[in-house]
Amino acid sequence: MPTQDPDARPQPLPEDVEEELAAVLPETQGSRFFPMLRNLGWHLIAFILLGAAAYILWREFHEISLAELGDAVAAWGWGSVCLAVGLSATSFLLMGTIEWLGLRWAGARIAVTSALAGSFVASAIAHTLGANLIVSGAVRARYYAKHGISLRQVAATTLFHGFSFAVGLSTLAGLALLFAGSHDIAAVSRIANPVADGLGAVLLAAVGAYVMLCATLRRPLTGFGHSVRLPSVRVALAQLSIGAVDNAVAAAIIWVLLPEGSIGYLTFVGAYAPSVVVGLISHVPGGVGVFEGSVSTLLKGLSPAPLAAAFLGYRLFFFLLPLLIAGVALALDTLRERGRTSS
Repeated sequence: MPTQDPDARPQPLPEDVEEELAAVLPETQGSRFFPMLRNLGWHLIAFILLGAAAYILWREFHEISLAELGDAVAAWGWGSVCLAVGLSATSFLLMGTIEWLGLRWAGARIAVTSALAGSFVASAIAHTLGANLIVSGAVRARYYAKHGISLRQVAATTLFHGFSFAVGLSTLAGLALLFAGSHDIAAVSRIANPVADGLGAVLLAAVGAYVMLCATLRRPLTGFGHSVRLPSVRVALAQLSIGAVDNAVAAAIIWVLLPEGSIGYLTFVGAYAPSVVVGLISHVPGGVGVFEGSVSTLLKGLSPAPLAAAFLGYRLFFFLLPLLIAGVALALDTLRERGRTSS
């Protein structure tokens, strides 16, 4: 097990870490017109998705009273609350494991505990603020500078982490759609069986193609003005397996807060996975509203009050509570580092 390099020296950070990091991360090259057009397009999509989400949430939940919502929260019981908190902690632990693999892949040697701490702080803040690559990369850069990790290694780790999430979510969604489709997914969701089977097969085929590329392609891939070497097939399999379990655990946070027997887990994941993607595309911080609106659209037959309560629990246990802990930890770490430099 690698430990922190004793010869590591703190890396001086540029004044604007976000701009420097954006220069290292892949970016579409070309004239200023096309990036401006692309940005306008993303803002338009975000506006449309947020407006649609607001309408869907109003349509689904406007008749719920605070008393009904309170009763749904009270129905969780301490067992479900503890399980949801434990699932959230497990998800962040799995993200930290991916972080450590990514750092090793980027050529950085660091203690596992430091990688877990850096991953938790970066992921907790980026989940809530949005713009995950830049935000999480900037937090990583500030945290890992004291370990002698360069900005390029931070960028590589950030991309590794993001791609692990993508292939993991694709694997989980593909399996869930195929298996839930065989159990008549259309009965409790708005996803037809043929659509579920077809989309599941496409997602798993894409993941399989990625693994095959990692197993056969020896030269770096070039695009968007950058080149990147693919990980080994063993690392790729670790990416998709750990990433799939991580996303499965995150989805279970909402599922365990729903009334028992209201919906099967695989069917719920079939709605959860595309909703996460829609939330990311929207560029709304944390996908707030857009994610919930998408899940509500894809599912049917669930009581509005328990579903709304489960959404609140998900935001509390997987977003707000980790953000609070990460903020305190980052502040204490910053004060400790300033104390060291001033002494």
